[in-house]
Amino acid sequence: MIGKLQQCRKPIAALIAMLVVTLVAPVASAMKLKTQNLTQLITSSESIVAGTVMSVSDGIDAAGIPYTEVTIQVGSDAKGKVKEGSEYTFRQFGLLEPHTAANGHKMLAISPEGFPRWNEGEYVIAFMHEKAGRTGLQTTAGMAQGKFSVMNGKLSNQFNNAGLFEDVEINQQLLSPEQQSMLTTAGAVDAGQFIDLVGRAVSENWIGKGDMK
Repeated sequence: MIGKLQQCRKPIAALIAMLVVTLVAPVASAMKLKTQNLTQLITSSESIVAGTVMSVSDGIDAAGIPYTEVTIQVGSDAKGKVKEGSEYTFRQFGLLEPHTAANGHKMLAISPEGFPRWNEGEYVIAFMHEKAGRTGLQTTAGMAQGKFSVMNGKLSNQFNNAGLFEDVEINQQLLSPEQQSMLTTAGAVDAGQFIDLVGRAVSENWIGKGDMK
């Protein structure tokens, strides 16, 4: 009798294991952030804003969607769609921290892993993706890959620029020696050289002309 039970349990255990793998694998895959290099970030950006983060707050809109609201004092926009000196405000999905509703229930919908984190006072280069049609929510191209912080003249994203220059090809005659070196540099890079490269890549249409791939 015991032997029969053990024989029955084996296929049941195998079925359960198979179901767990089937259900968990797509979730794990969805949570993995696809690497985007600089060429892809530029291409998928509606605007590329450089400026100081003035305020960061969160809340829940009338439709019940949790959001983090960010306002940037714009110094420049490489794509020319946001006026220099203006304030650029957008909302990305998720709260800064859990909220307690009036009924005492806690809403735990904080911004998921992979979304950029914003801090008041930091100087950023933000490759902004276009707003979502239905919700109006917006974040950076490539998620956290498209938000760069500048500190002590160096610039990096939340992944320390991992994959930023991977497979990027640029006509070397268009680059300064420092920028040529930057393309093979791991980690944080010179902010001035990076901003100059991105600005010229956009204004001179390097990607469209085939000078940047």
